[in-house]
Amino acid sequence: MTDGRLIAVVGPSGVGKDSVMAGIQGSLPGIHLVRRVITRKPGLGGEDYDAVSEAAFADLIENGAFALHWKAHGLSYGVPVTVKYQLNKGTDCLVNFSRSALVQAAGLFPNFAVLNITARPETLAHRLAMRGRETDDQIMKRLEQADKPLPEGLDVIDISNDGPLLGTVARACVLLQPVKV
Repeated sequence: MTDGRLIAVVGPSGVGKDSVMAGIQGSLPGIHLVRRVITRKPGLGGEDYDAVSEAAFADLIENGAFALHWKAHGLSYGVPVTVKYQLNKGTDCLVNFSRSALVQAAGLFPNFAVLNITARPETLAHRLAMRGRETDDQIMKRLEQADKPLPEGLDVIDISNDGPLLGTVARACVLLQPVKV
């Protein structure tokens, strides 16, 4: 049996990563959606995550609870070590990821791919304003980071999420599960 792929879903804030991931999971039920641990207040919408304090996050690191962890936008993010169990079973796993952690992940997971979701700046600005989690200054900073390039040498699948979500999900599913001839 071949190990499953860890599919790191990346893209700028507001691009719709969580919505696309949920759509992919609904269309490809064999795929596992990884629930991250984040030092964010609970119940802020978007992805399902386990909210913890910075102190609890540090304890989790100390106890080996993460396969990988990083800091971004003033928060700490962790991918639970249980993802390795899913991968070892041959299950493909989707995880919302930071571009800054891609190189480290590629070194840790031999069957690693990146789903890079993009959108036009005006689409991102509108979505960020609608979700109501950031101030105008924070939105501006996130937009300035939107076109940050990905590291070289990764297996990257690019997809735009400017149009209807169902179309984006359908294209992503085709690209993630190519027809075998």
